[in-house]
Amino acid sequence: MQKYDYLIVGSGLFGAVFAHEANKRGKKCLIIDKRNHPGGNIYCENVEGINVHKYGAHIFHTNDKGIWDYVNQFAEFNRYTNSPVANYHGKMYNLPFNMNTFYQMWGTKTPAEAQAKINEQKAESGIKNPQNLEEQAISLVGKDIYEILIKEYTEKQWGRKATDLPAFIIKRLPVRFTYDNNYFNDKYQGIPIGGYNKIIEGLLDGIEVKLEVDFFEDREYWENIAENLVFTGKIDEYYDYCYGKLQYRSLRFENKILDEENFQGNAVVNYTSSNEPYTRIIEHKHFEFGTQPKTVITYEYPDEWSEGKESYYPINDEVNSELYRKYKELAEKEDNIIFGGRLAEYKYYDMHQVIGSALTKVKKILQ
Repeated sequence: MQKYDYLIVGSGLFGAVFAHEANKRGKKCLIIDKRNHPGGNIYCENVEGINVHKYGAHIFHTNDKGIWDYVNQFAEFNRYTNSPVANYHGKMYNLPFNMNTFYQMWGTKTPAEAQAKINEQKAESGIKNPQNLEEQAISLVGKDIYEILIKEYTEKQWGRKATDLPAFIIKRLPVRFTYDNNYFNDKYQGIPIGGYNKIIEGLLDGIEVKLEVDFFEDREYWENIAENLVFTGKIDEYYDYCYGKLQYRSLRFENKILDEENFQGNAVVNYTSSNEPYTRIIEHKHFEFGTQPKTVITYEYPDEWSEGKESYYPINDEVNSELYRKYKELAEKEDNIIFGGRLAEYKYYDMHQVIGSALTKVKKILQ
């Protein structure tokens, strides 16, 4: 007799939302996670009274009122607006690219002047049909912005030349001809007051969770404990890498507690020059407008992925996309297994998209 309706492997947003919704519908769920905490990559660690985003900055944003209302059941959100700043050889620029950035770059004061400058540089480049990231970026914002704010930063981030990266990576680049430093265009945005753990705690309330449990160490046992399996880990690992390994980019974090109240005056400062090995410094207290006497900063280093490192960004190039397609075909033949989330779907998801995906899956399966 199987003890559970659903075994959920992974307690990140997909797994937690699925478990919460299945539990509401009377299903018995067990979550296992190999980490020593629930919440996946949105987990926060309390250091000096500051909620430190352990796996990189997470800023909630969505245009979907249903999803916004959904997360607000579990935590109240503050009015935090993502307005990163870029540091290039000590000179500061506002992000995303907007009238403030253009003024800092060229001294242009009107949208017409800024647009003319960009058009002039686009015309000089002669790029008609962008074939890679470099050409795509220049055809969007011109050469100056590309060279100062995109090129070296992107090459650090991906560990590859911009000319070797696909154009689609940068197609979503926000470019505005208004003095608006809000990175996202979404209507709803903020950080949960008290940190993301509040949301995970709310989602997992009343659900059995076992931490520091690796599904693959006793796979046969776990596969037979429940009628259905929700798998949020790496899809290639689930199939024992039978077609080969999917590639990722990883990240490495270096945290420092500083005996000062305010280190950089902003939650996120990007370092766009190749002189610095890190891509950004995060000062966590600014996500929640903290006034603690100390501050915690994180240097974020991009890292080539290898076995044992965290898999952060799927590399959705042609080779990996073809490989994933083969794994997806295997997954589609399964009757009692649901694959969901960033690793199982080999897809970069924002938080609201993961929640939306989990809610859609639950509705479809548990009508």
